[in-house]
Amino acid sequence: MALFDVYNQYPIELVSAKGMQLKDSKGSDYLDFYGGHAVISIGHTHPHYVNQLKSQIDAIGFYSNVIHNPLQEELAKRINAKLEENYELFLCSSGAEANENALKLASFHTERSKILAFSNAFHGRTSAAVAATHNTRIQAPINKSHQVDFIDFNDVEALKNHLETKNYAAVIIECIQGVGGLDQPDADFVRILRDLCTQTGTVLIADEVQSGFSRTGRFFSFQHHNIIPDIISMAKGMGNGFPVGGIMIHESIKAEKGMLGTTFGGNYLACTAALSVMDVLEKEDLEQKAAALESVFRAKAAMLQVPAVVKGRGLMIGLEFDFNTAELRRNLLFQHGLFVGSASNPNVLRILPPLCCTEQELNQLFEGLNQELKHE
Repeated sequence: MALFDVYNQYPIELVSAKGMQLKDSKGSDYLDFYGGHAVISIGHTHPHYVNQLKSQIDAIGFYSNVIHNPLQEELAKRINAKLEENYELFLCSSGAEANENALKLASFHTERSKILAFSNAFHGRTSAAVAATHNTRIQAPINKSHQVDFIDFNDVEALKNHLETKNYAAVIIECIQGVGGLDQPDADFVRILRDLCTQTGTVLIADEVQSGFSRTGRFFSFQHHNIIPDIISMAKGMGNGFPVGGIMIHESIKAEKGMLGTTFGGNYLACTAALSVMDVLEKEDLEQKAAALESVFRAKAAMLQVPAVVKGRGLMIGLEFDFNTAELRRNLLFQHGLFVGSASNPNVLRILPPLCCTEQELNQLFEGLNQELKHE
């Protein structure tokens, strides 16, 4: 039976992985500077992660949310410790699902239906999440029934004009855009956004699906701007490959029975995966490591043979050239064994390795880049 053909795929079958290293069915080795869309946070098959999941599945792997699962409370406590104010945790199974629940909850809370998002945003491929994604090509007619407006980063006048109508349930923002190409708003704009949301009773949603869990050198990327969102959406690196997502909900937003729900969210294995990620992030100081490697990356980028603009923070970082990078990405993969990522901006290379990446491994990336850029 054929698969539904929706993915552009490389003809590579991976059979094993450890840390940054990947091996395919033909015995070829690769370094993972893409992390499977920024999912692998602590490294492939980290021993602590593997052992914890094995132990948990031997005990109990799943039951639904009709019973009390203390692992959920432990995870909520651990994430809350990274935040300045008190939040409550709702668990689900993916980033799109997290954003769906964030948008739904904002609408419940405000009794409004409009959403404000940003140019080049990506928030998922489902229902309201894809409606808030700035790409009409992946929106079906049913998605376009949602009321979503888009403005540019740093356009304070447009922001004021929209929010002062008091018609918007939420503003959803990636403080570093992922698929959009690693663009960031100015710090002053983010603070104005926070103030305007407060003044107009609009929920501020920080989409940390890709940028969260220490990838940018802070636990969440909005922390670079010293703001307090109302809802924080999470996934990807939260589970290091295990399907887990969630939203952190500020204590000012009150829960009602049945307003949100999920079958698989917060199951034993998902919580164990996320707690194991937290353990390793803290024990190996991967947040500080991501911040330090950003400096190394920037220094090496400055010495490239072809000018490039460094975009992003920490290990959610990349390079923007003045040419389409599709051929460069392919050559890095098949000539040098280096997985890197693309963006909606075709001139951008996204670099999203596991946070266990070493300076030596980063050197290998730049060696490959320099060899390929000789031909540009």
